Amino acid sequence: MPALLPLAERKKRAKYVLGALKRLYPNPKPPLHHEDAYTLLVAVALSAQSTDAGVNQATPGLFALADTPKKMAALTPERIHAHIKRVNYAPTKSRNLHAMAQMLMSDFGGKVPQTMEELETLPGVGHKTASVVMSQAFGQATFPVDTHIHRLAQRWKLSAGKNVVVTENDLKEVFPENTWRDVHLQIIYYGREYCTAKGCDGHTCKICKYLNSE
Repeated sequence: MPALLPLAERKKRAKYVLGALKRLYPNPKPPLHHEDAYTLLVAVALSAQSTDAGVNQATPGLFALADTPKKMAALTPERIHAHIKRVNYAPTKSRNLHAMAQMLMSDFGGKVPQTMEELETLPGVGHKTASVVMSQAFGQATFPVDTHIHRLAQRWKLSAGKNVVVTENDLKEVFPENTWRDVHLQIIYYGREYCTAKGCDGHTCKICKYLNSE
């Protein structure tokens, strides 16, 4: 693993990245279809190790039947599974969604909690899912890191993190807090469109070319 660049150098790189991403994606929208904090929570939980497109195909039918914790808790895991069976790990996610809805009803009055600590107690909700909900539903300053962001942060030498937790902390150091919500989405979109895992070797896309020419 390469050594982490000095903070001043990483901030300089991040400033260029931020400008380039703002020009490409000036007003990035969350990729998962949702109506409120609960439907966002469900969609993000379903998206783990699955594509956003696949989740967006599955959730309309599910939400037509159960778009609140009370309605979801009233279903069986088998009925939930029937609507999300094309999503990866659907059996486990069906059980988690059912248990999550029950816990929201019993412990949180049917409301989505608004702290990271409480969100992470819910079945099927990890740090990244909780971070997305805190950012997109409640406007809190979090920096969710997925595989795209982890990959690009290393390619762009903004982080040398061995895992997403270290990468998250490194990125929080170099991007202004008021940009975290948008830049998290912008990096994801850029990673999907221009700097893909196989389509860019760290020298192909525009941002990689510029950063490696310095």
